[in-house]
Amino acid sequence: MSTANDNSNNDNSNSDEGKADNGNKNDNSNKRVRELLDHHGQTYAEEAGITLADRPGPLYQLHVLATLLSARISSDIAVAAARELFAAGYRTPDAMRDASWQDRVDALGRGHYRRYDERTSTMLGDAADRLAETYGGDLRRLRDEADGDAGGIARLLTGFPGIGPAGASIFLREVQETWPSVAPYVDATMIDGARKAGLPAGREALAGLLDDAPHPAALAAALVRASLDREV
Repeated sequence: MSTANDNSNNDNSNSDEGKADNGNKNDNSNKRVRELLDHHGQTYAEEAGITLADRPGPLYQLHVLATLLSARISSDIAVAAARELFAAGYRTPDAMRDASWQDRVDALGRGHYRRYDERTSTMLGDAADRLAETYGGDLRRLRDEADGDAGGIARLLTGFPGIGPAGASIFLREVQETWPSVAPYVDATMIDGARKAGLPAGREALAGLLDDAPHPAALAAALVRASLDREV
């Protein structure tokens, strides 16, 4: 005969099993996050040689990288082109706008960014002009104009030549450790990557993983690679 105590025991057993299942899922997620960070956790900024910090120069360099990554071209080529631009000395808006159009084309070409080199050279010059004239060359002023809100920052970023919604997302994914007000930043590409990597793909669950990660921008980059590369 079943008793109230029997039902209570069953409830406790079910509760314990539920906790165990959740614990196993969390353990599996944490293990997968560690694997992603270990093998694919270099940010695109790091790959391009940018030491990201809350200063005008590194933030501008990230802006350039986001512009290059926005084109329909491989990320490896976009990163290589960014490195060539920076090696040529075009690390600030003033340096970029002072360079000739042909100098920028040549630097892009050395990075094999040839399909879009002429158009991109023009956009980089125009964007540098806009940044210098509107924000004094300092993207922190853009952030402050948006009150640190990710959506507001994205809207203002898309006012620059060469930066659309995809480019704004690239910038925000990479800058979320430097600008904590936008963190945790989650977008559709990261959600797709989480699903393909076997991680929780809900926006809130993924935001929780980013919050817990030691290097959330690196996890964001790893999830982007998981979205784009079947082997990740």
